[in-house]
Amino acid sequence: MTDTLISDLPEEKRAPGRALRVTMRTLHIISFSVFFGGLWFGVQQAELMPWLYASVFTGAALMALELRKGLDWFLQLAGGVTLIKLALLCLVPVFPDYNRFLLLLAVGLSSVGSHMPARLRHFNYIKGSSI
Repeated sequence: MTDTLISDLPEEKRAPGRALRVTMRTLHIISFSVFFGGLWFGVQQAELMPWLYASVFTGAALMALELRKGLDWFLQLAGGVTLIKLALLCLVPVFPDYNRFLLLLAVGLSSVGSHMPARLRHFNYIKGSSI
């Protein structure tokens, strides 16, 4: 049995950083779910705004945590999927009649992106290989 020191682990596997990412992701899923569900069922916009702000804040925090590792994240499939999702979200106010479809598409991309194998998530679409 090999003893592994915490300092020997890659940064993304260390407990404090991982705990922060899991916490932010959980809060992001909760806030976006409440926002999307409220939008779907016609809840007044004023009641949904705190959930939208929480979703934007936690999403930005998740992106910042990824970018701490370097800007290469934008060139990886995970970063590209996130940018496509952000583009879809920006289209919601432009095409309000299609907000349900656009948000469903964003949720679908999020799910697929989160559950891709690491070799695909980290695939660099410029270099054509995993990092």
